[in-house]
Amino acid sequence: MPSRPLVGVIACRREVEGHPAHVVTDKYLSALRAYGMAPVVLPVWQDAADGDLLGHLDGLLLTGSYSNVEPARYGAERAPENTHDDPHRDAAALAWIPTAVARGLPLLGICRGFQEINVAYGGTLHQAVQNVPDLADHREPEADYDTRYAPAHDIEIVPGGRLAALHPEPHARVNSLHQQGIDRLGGGLAVEARAPDGLIEAVSVAAAPGFALAVQWHPEWQPREHPLYDALFKGFAAACREHCGERSLALTS
Repeated sequence: MPSRPLVGVIACRREVEGHPAHVVTDKYLSALRAYGMAPVVLPVWQDAADGDLLGHLDGLLLTGSYSNVEPARYGAERAPENTHDDPHRDAAALAWIPTAVARGLPLLGICRGFQEINVAYGGTLHQAVQNVPDLADHREPEADYDTRYAPAHDIEIVPGGRLAALHPEPHARVNSLHQQGIDRLGGGLAVEARAPDGLIEAVSVAAAPGFALAVQWHPEWQPREHPLYDALFKGFAAACREHCGERSLALTS
């Protein structure tokens, strides 16, 4: 039986029972496993980029989180609504992103991960989208999980792009659980989808040799029930399997 592709999943650093801990919400790990991948949690020490950790992986997943990229990372002053930081994760993510792309390692960013990719390429963020003129309130409702993760608005998928290659329908409905969003798009990124208010909802790394997509919504929530989410994970899994085969061949040659 072929080996499952080994996918690194970035952790968040939080306090658990009074001690620093590296944690990942189970929904991300379960989604990868459901699509035939083997998830591995990656600790986010400040020197996490040292060594050749990514060289042992077949994919990298940047998850969502309740924390935000520190505004100093993109030259902004802190807004009062921006209250949750994770500088350890910032350091790891912003180091791993260009390394993964340069290696051709399949890369998928979700929510915070989407914003990390934009910042890594020199972009900036709205810290409170709900306060920006002409933009909608994209925050989740205070409700049960089924309501919070229910499709909340349409997106328009850019024709001819990398997301359109996975999901050819020009429109889809996605969930919405974020306060921050892309302000200035990072250099070298291509817009793959927008919300009705014009907010960017998906991007790709234009020059990446392999799979390098990021989305603002949460496709890891019940992905089999949503054709776009399903297509996104199938595409990521296929890219990781291909990388796994190439890595295995290189090890045996």
